[in-house]
Amino acid sequence: MELPYHVPVLLEASIEALKLGDGSGDWMDATFGGGGHSKVILENLNEKGRLFGFDQDPDAAANALNDERFTLVAANFRYAKQFLSLHGAKSTNGILADLGVSSHQFDTADRGFSLRMEGPLDMRMNPEAGVSAAELLEDCTWEELMVILRMYGEVNRPDRVARAIVAARDESPIITTEDFVKVLSKIAPGGRENKFYAQVFQALRIDVNDELSALRELLHQAIHLLKPGGRLVVISYHSLEDRLVKHFMRSGNFEDKTEQDLRGNILAPFKPVVRKAIVATPEEILRNPRARSARLRVAERTEFQVKV
Repeated sequence: MELPYHVPVLLEASIEALKLGDGSGDWMDATFGGGGHSKVILENLNEKGRLFGFDQDPDAAANALNDERFTLVAANFRYAKQFLSLHGAKSTNGILADLGVSSHQFDTADRGFSLRMEGPLDMRMNPEAGVSAAELLEDCTWEELMVILRMYGEVNRPDRVARAIVAARDESPIITTEDFVKVLSKIAPGGRENKFYAQVFQALRIDVNDELSALRELLHQAIHLLKPGGRLVVISYHSLEDRLVKHFMRSGNFEDKTEQDLRGNILAPFKPVVRKAIVATPEEILRNPRARSARLRVAERTEFQVKV
């Protein structure tokens, strides 16, 4: 049986959060993937509405929606401003971003995202650009690896893990996911092996794809890409992403430093619509276990003007 390309997470909640209204205007799906979210957005747009889907993974092109109101942009969402301007959409009514790795990427052994299947240790969301995880492991010093593991995987004793990786690669190249798991298995903490592997894989993936920098760029651009009243809807899957999104939606910066007027009102480009992140129901998690870690946050663009 062929696996679905991607099962959209928090589908109903994210569509409701976008506040599509009468279905007119320009909208953006920053992470098109299998097109699950985009398809439902289009169903709610009228003949004057337009949707722009972004995806850097060449495999996503096979899912492009046959609808004249839809445009698939084969690029990372960090380039949203340039491409939307190219298509005459300088401002949008809403932006949706479902971050992380698609089901297709996890379930395709050749992509190297999953430790469950043997394949080349690649982890690139666009396998035609940048360096693979195997190349990263080959070229990094132990100090650089330690920083990656600490910052992006929040790994305990990253120095010890980095030294073990460097020692192993000096004996034999780490080329496949199986090679890497064998190295990690020798230093994995007893009873917490799977969490440890996941943290290390996450750290490499984030660095290979420069994910957090891309997210920061998207959030900054959203200030200028959204019309006042437009919605920013972001689904994240780990605390590093969620913290950036939460702080930016609340204060307009990643340090979460707020400014207030004389009446105590917060001066920021966004106003959070929900106080706590929306999470998947037990029923959805049962249908789609990958929804377990999903956190959906929603903010509305205010009238506050930010100097370019």
